[in-house]
Formats: sequence, structure tokens, C-alpha cells
Amino acid sequence: MPHTAAELAALAGLLAVPRSGITTVTVGHSRDAASTTSAAAFTAMWEARGGVVLAVVDWPETAASWLRAARRMTAQTPDAWVVAAAMTGFVPLARRLSTSTAWEPSRTYAFGSLCDPRLPALTGPGVLDGLRGASADGGTWEVRGRGVTTFPARTSG
Repeated sequence: MPHTAAELAALAGLLAVPRSGITTVTVGHSRDAASTTSAAAFTAMWEARGGVVLAVVDWPETAASWLRAARRMTAQTPDAWVVAAAMTGFVPLARRLSTSTAWEPSRTYAFGSLCDPRLPALTGPGVLDGLRGASADGGTWEVRGRGVTTFPARTSG
């Protein structure tokens, strides 16, 4: 499912928290149309705000090895990683990122496509602790231990 304007705004808000110091990001995405579109929209928005995208990395939903994509995601040292992905491709990539690179899930932000209560169990204990993201309705979520905690969208007024 394509991202929403509320989701993109919430994701930007997560990265722009005061004193976060996040200016450089690496964007990673699955090759499906929705993930590709979401990654492009985030990249354009981030650069329009004066942020720097160090790299845009894509990966297939199935691969013989996830090491190449993992190394490309972590080749530079961004302040944060941003992920637009389907779960099927992200789960094995996350495992590889956690075992073969200096990737930190607590410095990773994702679109709502990864807000699924099954995600922590599929990747394994501790692999995604601290991963945060935005939901289609503008809410946010975070992986904590074996669960995904969701937070409602902030309302004006």
C-alpha cells in the first residue's frame, strides 16, 4: 500500500525531534512499487528540508544472500537509516544487518508497512529493538522487545 501524506509527515517528525542531530540518512527500500514510491517521496522531502541522503539502496524480496544489500546500507555512517519495505524482504535483511554490520535499529525509522506485531518474532530476539516508524494515519510505532507499540497521531487544537 502506498504511503500517505500523514505518514510521511509523521516520519519526518520522528527524525526532526529537537536535539536529535539527524541530518544525514541512508534510505533503503524493497523493489515493489509502493516501497519505491515511498522511498522517493521521503528522499525528495528530506533533501527539500536541507537534509542529506548519503545513499539509496534497494533489494529484492528474495535473495541468495542479504550481505550485499546490508553492506550497501551501512557503507557510510549516516545519522539514521530510513526504510520503506515489505516485511518479506526486510526480515532477512534485518537479520543480516544485525549480524554482519554496525547497523543500529534504534537509529532506524520506517514506514507503516513494517508496523506488524509479527515483525520482532520473525527477525529474532533483540534484532529490531528501538526501530521506530510512522503509520498511515500519522501515528507512530516502536519495536520494544517482542512487541510493537503503537502511538496515536497527535491532533491539533
